[in-house]
Amino acid sequence: MTAADTKAAGPPPVSAPRDPGKRGPQTPAGAVAPRPRKQRRRGELLPYLLILPAIVAIAAVYVYPLGKTVVMSFQDMGRAALWGNGETPWVGFEQFSNILGDPEFWSVTGRTVVFMTVCVVLTMGIGLLIALMMLRLSTWVRLTLTVALIAAWSLPLMVAASVFRWFADSDYGLINTLLSDVTGDESWLGHNWFLDPWQGFGVITLLVVWGAVPFVVITMYAALTQVPKELEEAAALDGASVGGVFRFVTWPVIKPVFIMVTTLSVIWDFNVFGQIWLLRGNKPEPEYETLGLYSFSKAFASTSFSQGSAIALITVLMLSGVAVYYLRQLIKTGEVE
Repeated sequence: MTAADTKAAGPPPVSAPRDPGKRGPQTPAGAVAPRPRKQRRRGELLPYLLILPAIVAIAAVYVYPLGKTVVMSFQDMGRAALWGNGETPWVGFEQFSNILGDPEFWSVTGRTVVFMTVCVVLTMGIGLLIALMMLRLSTWVRLTLTVALIAAWSLPLMVAASVFRWFADSDYGLINTLLSDVTGDESWLGHNWFLDPWQGFGVITLLVVWGAVPFVVITMYAALTQVPKELEEAAALDGASVGGVFRFVTWPVIKPVFIMVTTLSVIWDFNVFGQIWLLRGNKPEPEYETLGLYSFSKAFASTSFSQGSAIALITVLMLSGVAVYYLRQLIKTGEVE
């Protein structure tokens, strides 16, 4: 390199003098300085501090009673021991062996499973059909139907049970009057629907489905609105039938929501208590007992609190598999989104 080239290139860049009072790496101009470690740690803990009251409330309402139920199921607690006037001996798995060896328990379990299955199938089927129908309704009709569904959903259980008791009343019931007028058979007047458990459970099923359908309709309608219309139109132009469009286009989109709502319905309908209790006048017969009522009857009617706790714990274990499946579906939905 010649002297002329060196002069043209100019002098080499000189770095700025470093302040001896400053230590550590310098932040380039325009860059955002990282937050101190203590501030970052405080920001990471803030969400957990905000939900701490909710965690404490859940622990007080759910965790402690569940722990107490587990302890009582391994004891033999009677009325005197409940009030602290007697000893509570530990019996190990005796309560569970007695329950699992009782044919009545399995009869009640089978009745509960059948009742839950019928309620879930009817609820999901009717709810999905109404949600599909809402897609084809005009705006004002859809809004009116939505308001009616929300009103039915918000109706207190005691009021709804009173209405259905009036519907099925043997003397002044609306169902008997309509059947008598339609068929011309006056023998329907005075018919008691609860003498036969099959007919009685039919009325109870109507109450359960009537109260659960609004939630399913609103949730499934929200899922149906997320189906791309252009895909449905393209499938229809390609010659797909209405059933084919629903099966290959609509169903894959709404399937995760449908599975989650079905899982919740299984949990809710398996634990039905208030509907049967209120429709049977706070004194349900043994033929109307599901697992929740059976546990209550053993604990309070027979004053065998430990046996009732054991039945409740078995019910929780039965539903734990459903709860795990529900959580897995939530995680999968989050991964897809």
